[in-house]
Amino acid sequence: MTDLPANAGHHMAREIAEAPGVFATSAAQPVDLPDLTSLRAIYTVARGSSDAAANILAYEIMRETGLPVTSLPPSVFSLGRGVRLTDSAVLVVSQSGASDDLVRSAKGAKAAGATVIALTNAPASPVEAVSDLTLRIGAGEELAVPATKSVVGAIAGGMALLSALVPGYAPRAAASSRAIDALQDKTLPQTRAVLAALLRASHVYVIGRDTGFGAAQELALKLKECCALHAEAYSSSEVLHGPLQLVTNPLLILILDTEAPDLQDSLNTAEARFRAAGGTVFRLRASDAGATGLTPAAAAAALLVLTYPLALQAALALGHDPDHPATLSKVTQTR
Repeated sequence: MTDLPANAGHHMAREIAEAPGVFATSAAQPVDLPDLTSLRAIYTVARGSSDAAANILAYEIMRETGLPVTSLPPSVFSLGRGVRLTDSAVLVVSQSGASDDLVRSAKGAKAAGATVIALTNAPASPVEAVSDLTLRIGAGEELAVPATKSVVGAIAGGMALLSALVPGYAPRAAASSRAIDALQDKTLPQTRAVLAALLRASHVYVIGRDTGFGAAQELALKLKECCALHAEAYSSSEVLHGPLQLVTNPLLILILDTEAPDLQDSLNTAEARFRAAGGTVFRLRASDAGATGLTPAAAAAALLVLTYPLALQAALALGHDPDHPATLSKVTQTR
């Protein structure tokens, strides 16, 4: 096992602890909307953890506004000639606001007729410079390479946008902020058991549905980044269409349950099938740590606040410094 420095994981631990406060600040920010009366669709552009946050927000925005929301690959703009975006908004989610492909995407989307909304953590970033509206993640400096508090803050920033689009959503967002803020120093009761399972695991499925699927994507990414574990995210609606077969090998399954009533049958079916096939299954809910009354996007954010420490603790136990993964850097330049 690699000898770790005495302060290994220090930055990540501090930033996870700051995440509930970041959520509250970002969700409460005032948003001065441009004229969106002709808006017919919203597209998101992001990569990595930011794309997971965008996925969470897409489900929430579609449910609340009835507008279609889907992801556009940055390469449509960075390598291609773009697409027509009249009467559309493009939400560019980027912690740094500096990645070349996202800057090109913001410029290309604006040239194609879109209202461009930047959701960034770095003031005066290149993405912000070409956007019509900026939403602040407000996480402050993030020193650990794996993003945590800025991801939670991005979800909250998108909820602030939604509160401006749908005023009736604002009180629910505020109540969710209070519930997430109360998660300070709270842990999941399954923490020790899940950690022990992660230390034995070679393969992990992280399963969710709706906003929980975005949270599953983010947790799976953190297990890869921090722990060098093979982890894959699936929607509970898709995981039974082939991936279930991999349970014939030792497989750990983490189900992230946002507790939305209409998702329970899907999650129940996935849980039952994986248990019957012999998988090691944990179903995690924010209410397990006392957080209730959450919107689905906030429930996804709360699950990240509660499961990020699992990735941190597992990484340290496996001999990895999660602040500085061996092959990764904070800003990744892609085309």
